[in-house]
Amino acid sequence: MKLSFPCAVAAALSIISVHAAEPAPPAMSAAELAGRMDAVSQGNALIRTKLEVRSGEGTKRVLQLQIKQHRTKTSTDLVYQVLWPNEHKGEAVILHQTQGASKGSIIVPQQPVRTIKSSQMDDGLFDSDLSYQDAVENFFAWKKQAVVGEEMINNVNCQILESKPDSSSVSIYAKVRSWIDPHRFVPMRIEKYSSSGELVRRIDITRVARDEKDHPIPANLTVHGPRKNSVTEFNGARIDQGVSFTDADFTPEGISK
Repeated sequence: MKLSFPCAVAAALSIISVHAAEPAPPAMSAAELAGRMDAVSQGNALIRTKLEVRSGEGTKRVLQLQIKQHRTKTSTDLVYQVLWPNEHKGEAVILHQTQGASKGSIIVPQQPVRTIKSSQMDDGLFDSDLSYQDAVENFFAWKKQAVVGEEMINNVNCQILESKPDSSSVSIYAKVRSWIDPHRFVPMRIEKYSSSGELVRRIDITRVARDEKDHPIPANLTVHGPRKNSVTEFNGARIDQGVSFTDADFTPEGISK
């Protein structure tokens, strides 16, 4: 599915205005809402996106990425690979999470593969404001879920779902709050907090598009992290779902081929 920028924006705006005018759907429990969000995130996808990191000093760094994604109820496999610019082409990050534990690898052509340690999961993906943990973590699958309120985001009345990890979930965060559009089951904002209650990272979805099956999906998002005066934007250009992958597609050997 290809999305032209003006058409996609217009479509997203019209979707928001239509759903904002609709009657509220029947209220869901926290477990039902989290379960629905968990279910819609599962499956395979091949994504093209632009990553743009801007600093307070006015510098800007842009990467064109291809993302391979395989998510199930119990595990996640991801590959983020640089397509452009040429000096970084072929660089990649592999991430895997199962049973709450995360691991990963960094690939730079002509260099040994580097392991991402558990203590490094808070580091930025390609030095962006999105951490490795943010990319791979599925907090909707955590057992501790609670609806803690409602708030309007971008003219959409959202339910605020608070997720907390339990003993079976390994996370760098103590809790995550998601502002969820209950009509489209899309998070409009995500905030992640430390054990001291400090807001560590905020993700705002700035554009909602439709996939080839007419399902709503987050297309553009903005990330603010711990770094002062730094912001990262992801602008989705293409997504193909239901793609077939093999286990080798998520290994350094498979990527090198």
